[in-house]
Amino acid sequence: MSYTKDTQLRFPKGNLAMFGVYSFTGAAILASIIFSLLLFLSIDSDPWMQFLFGSLAVIFELGKFFAWYEVGERQAHKNYIGAAIAFAFYIVLAAISIGGSIGGINSATNSAQSHVQIQQNRVSSYNMQIEAIEKQIALNNVAAEKYIEMELISTGLARIQRENSTLREKQQTLAVERDNLPAVKQGSVVGLIESLANSLKVTPQDAQLGLVIFLSVLLDFFAAFFVGLIGEEQRFRHRFNKNKTEDLEAEPETQQQENNKISVAQQLKTEPEQVKSIYDQAYEALKSERVNCSKKAVRNYLKIEPEEVDIIFKQLLEQGLVIKKANHHFQWQGTPVNSEKLAA
Repeated sequence: MSYTKDTQLRFPKGNLAMFGVYSFTGAAILASIIFSLLLFLSIDSDPWMQFLFGSLAVIFELGKFFAWYEVGERQAHKNYIGAAIAFAFYIVLAAISIGGSIGGINSATNSAQSHVQIQQNRVSSYNMQIEAIEKQIALNNVAAEKYIEMELISTGLARIQRENSTLREKQQTLAVERDNLPAVKQGSVVGLIESLANSLKVTPQDAQLGLVIFLSVLLDFFAAFFVGLIGEEQRFRHRFNKNKTEDLEAEPETQQQENNKISVAQQLKTEPEQVKSIYDQAYEALKSERVNCSKKAVRNYLKIEPEEVDIIFKQLLEQGLVIKKANHHFQWQGTPVNSEKLAA
């Protein structure tokens, strides 16, 4: 069953669909609040100031989505000035929110990269120590050649060989420790940033900034879309239920009218004497001028249904006892009139 033109195309969304909409909306709003909190809480280390800045972040986020909801509400009520004002508030709060999300996502990305960087620094430290030992061994070999040329093999060369042996053992120990370090676990975000940097031929820092801005704007628009969807669905449900109620209330009246028509038609066929009696009463009342020559006056006088009054006046018109003037009002004639008089 369709109720109005704007509700003919679909019915309200089911509970499962609305559960999904509310879930997506809540998750998007919560993520946006968390990222904004990461930025606002880093402004000051004092617990009291962190509480104030955190509350400010939550107020901005919730106020932003309420302002967007108001844009749809006021536009639906054709309050375009109010919608423009609400949209201006939304733009300001959205800019603050996107900035907070950029800071929060950037902080989380830097944290993920820091773990990889620390691990890489430890590996680099071992490599530097191994290379330094290798250089020291090379220098000792040069000195050993000098001792050989000076024929001081028993004194200088033996000492250098013992020192090189010790350095080799230390070098091997460092290499084993380096190789036993846990493997560097590169997060998916870090890998994505490096892939973007290589694909776009930019630095990892620029790739990270572009990715953070894109994710922040996408998150904000995603949440705004579902908030607007909820508002539109609420308005649609309200119109749908209102129109449904009006149609259900109108159905008994329509049915009653149909029943009255059937009742009058049956009365004309099965109870001609009763109809004739009502007609005679109307005729006598109009003839004696006890009532005005109008359907309303006759209906109120005889306490009958409008359909019965229509039948009576139709018969009066056919008999020429009543004429219908140009203004659609009836006039009592009292005696039948011929066609020439009616034409005049």
